[in-house]
Amino acid sequence: MKKFFQEFGSFIAKGNALDLAVGIVIGTAFNKIISSLVKDIIMPLISLIGSKDITEWVWVLRGTRTWDPVDGVYILSENAVLLTYGNFFQSIIDFLIIAFAIFLAVKVINVLRTKLDDAKKVIAAKVEKSIEKTEKPIKK
Repeated sequence: MKKFFQEFGSFIAKGNALDLAVGIVIGTAFNKIISSLVKDIIMPLISLIGSKDITEWVWVLRGTRTWDPVDGVYILSENAVLLTYGNFFQSIIDFLIIAFAIFLAVKVINVLRTKLDDAKKVIAAKVEKSIEKTEKPIKK
């Protein structure tokens, strides 16, 4: 049992496990930011077209759904069944924005990585030329 916990401890201490944990934490925070962007900024703009919040787009399959103008809410009958396709559209928009943001981040990272690799090659070539110039032939 002691060996098991030692192996587990070495696994946790490895860089990959720590990188994964950091990635999950950052991903969770990123998801909150994107969800807020969609919910608080983009969806209200889309709602201007449809005249109401997209998450309120529903199809009543059974029962009734009526608007209460006094309280400003919808009232559902006791046996109401709704197909809330607006929530589905909201999730699709969330996904597309998250995927686009990740695509842009990866694209920027790849460009920077390419520039870094090119810079390393240039530096290595300069160092090699410098070494060749400073080396003197050995006389026998």
